[in-house]
Amino acid sequence: MRSRKHRAILTTCYAAGLRISEAVALKPPAIDSKRMVLRVEQGKGKKDRYTLLSPKLLEILRAWWRVEKPKDWLFPGDFPGRHITRSAVEKECQEAHCICKISKPITPHSLRHAFAVHLLEQGTDIRTIQLLLGHRSLATTAKYLRIATSKVCSTSSPLDLLPRPVSMENKPKPPEHF
Repeated sequence: MRSRKHRAILTTCYAAGLRISEAVALKPPAIDSKRMVLRVEQGKGKKDRYTLLSPKLLEILRAWWRVEKPKDWLFPGDFPGRHITRSAVEKECQEAHCICKISKPITPHSLRHAFAVHLLEQGTDIRTIQLLLGHRSLATTAKYLRIATSKVCSTSSPLDLLPRPVSMENKPKPPEHF
């Protein structure tokens, strides 16, 4: 990756579960370090929402801010008064992908999927993930999580949670008095 800005925006996509369109349109006041949230204004469906602001992401964004001191946009573009373009972020993501030599295809949207799957694997409930991603429908969130097979594999059957099941080998004795 060529710059701190590109690393910061791609990290933001993953750490906060943002769509690329939401990440490029962030403004410095969107960072609320007191409450440790990131405010997404006019995301998909023209809805505002809050998502996570991890301490590590805050550290990365502060380091970026100290260097650039962006005013209008957290991630300014090449033209004054404009934010970085989606295509510039996608290009940097592909360059990072090549450097890492990961065999699977990766896009900035893959980082959003990873955010959701990793939260599910940590035990975060699906409704919370839905809110963080800004999905209107739980069905949309469920599509994101179809690849979280480790969650399914690590789930216990309710049968396993019951106290000792009755053995089928030992037939109960009929009552003697009846």
